[in-house]
Amino acid sequence: MTSDVNVLIVGAGPTGLAVACGLLAGGVSVRVLDKAQGPATTSRALGLQPRGTEVLEHLGALGDLAERSVPIERIAIHVGGSSAATLEVGRRTPLVTRPGLLVSQAEVEAALRVRLGQLGGTVEWGREVADITQDSEGVAVTTALPGAVGAPREKLRASWAVGCDGAHSRVRKLAGIGFPGVALIEHFLLADVHADLPIPRNEVAVWLRADRMLGAFPLPGDDLWRLMAPAERLQGATTGEEVVSALLAAWCEHTGLAAPAVRQVAWTSTFRVHRRLADSYRQGRILLAGDAAHIHSPLGGQGMNTGLGDAENLAWKLALVARGRADVALLDTYQDERRPVASEVLGSTSAMTRVVLGDSAPARLIRDGVFVPLLRRSLVQRLIWEQASQLKVGYRRGLLARSTHRRRYAVARRLRAGDRVPDLPCRRDDGTPTRLHAELDGRWVLLGRRTVTGPAADAAASRLGADLVTALEPLDPPPGAILLVRPDGHLAHHVDGADAADAKERLTTWIGRALQGGRK
Repeated sequence: MTSDVNVLIVGAGPTGLAVACGLLAGGVSVRVLDKAQGPATTSRALGLQPRGTEVLEHLGALGDLAERSVPIERIAIHVGGSSAATLEVGRRTPLVTRPGLLVSQAEVEAALRVRLGQLGGTVEWGREVADITQDSEGVAVTTALPGAVGAPREKLRASWAVGCDGAHSRVRKLAGIGFPGVALIEHFLLADVHADLPIPRNEVAVWLRADRMLGAFPLPGDDLWRLMAPAERLQGATTGEEVVSALLAAWCEHTGLAAPAVRQVAWTSTFRVHRRLADSYRQGRILLAGDAAHIHSPLGGQGMNTGLGDAENLAWKLALVARGRADVALLDTYQDERRPVASEVLGSTSAMTRVVLGDSAPARLIRDGVFVPLLRRSLVQRLIWEQASQLKVGYRRGLLARSTHRRRYAVARRLRAGDRVPDLPCRRDDGTPTRLHAELDGRWVLLGRRTVTGPAADAAASRLGADLVTALEPLDPPPGAILLVRPDGHLAHHVDGADAADAKERLTTWIGRALQGGRK
């Protein structure tokens, strides 16, 4: 039985790959297993919200994805065949400074695999988990070839295991973690097709009619589109040809236009929409992230982004624990911070699904007479766009935030512990200009004047690891204060740096509490 790694990660989707990259950047060895025979080539999830893009940047995995994606500027909503509202989602706001991107999940995974390779990792394909056991020292994972009866099995040993293996997670089931929930829609139809649609390629178009819906999404490529609709009329329709035929019929019904000529079908799928949330994100030395922990409606484009947020939050905490720098209690703050985020996303996407699909006469009345007209208001559009961006996600009520005082500190906006810190322009010790979020990459950042960050930086490096701490000076430096920013870009703590010795002592005290899971 081998035990040459700290963490075994099951699942090589965006969440699993992001966890692996974060752990490797934090100095922790990993193995990534996936039962598939190789990387997926179909698009599946296709939306990167601004926060998802930011997470990839933190991990050093963004690369040229933004240039190869479709930037979405608006969502055009039609009701009963007529234009009803246009939701501007590409507009800059004080919070959101980059657009949402339409890009294939396969492309996101490819970018993460490139980064994984740069960090010295790889994916082991064709490795299905058959069993997991754990003891006080670690986990034992038994693997086998997928679907092969009597195939040789291998036992792997690690300190921790992370299940990122999707909605039907084998890891979750073997850990005995419940996954309660309900089905929201029996089936959805989806097809990625090469065709010429009379829609601008910086726009998502949605048609609503009674309790039916059709959506059209531009994908990277001159003529590639995704069509999606509920499958209420497709009893027994399962083949790709039947799916495309039904979606084209829905196109004619909703738009009043002739069916477009489809030159090529890239992918078709039918799927059920569920709302489920794991009872726990951790069972001993086994943790869950992404779809293994929560699934919900795809409307709103929150799924892949929520999984990336899980990965980033978990990776820096597990890295500190795996390296022996933090108590295992720090892992309790992972569920404490991320499960409420998933619960909120499940609630909002479920409500959106019910309203958008108008599953009852009262729901359709609210949708057509209240919800859609409200979308014409610029303030409502801004609030929806900022909420969907996930840049408002914060952890003020979490254990780590409660371990510090509540006083606010103003830097670019009013912040409290647990809030996301804006992407401030900074300079390194050698004077080189940079940005805060470009410097994270698995590291903690101390923001402040160099005259006060010196002793504080030494203290942070001694507790967190010298290789995990960077000191930067904001170009508009906060007067006499030091901000400690977590590797996921959230404010950990701030101290008055007027007295260097006092700032060092207070920062050291807070880090000590944080490494104990926020216990006072």
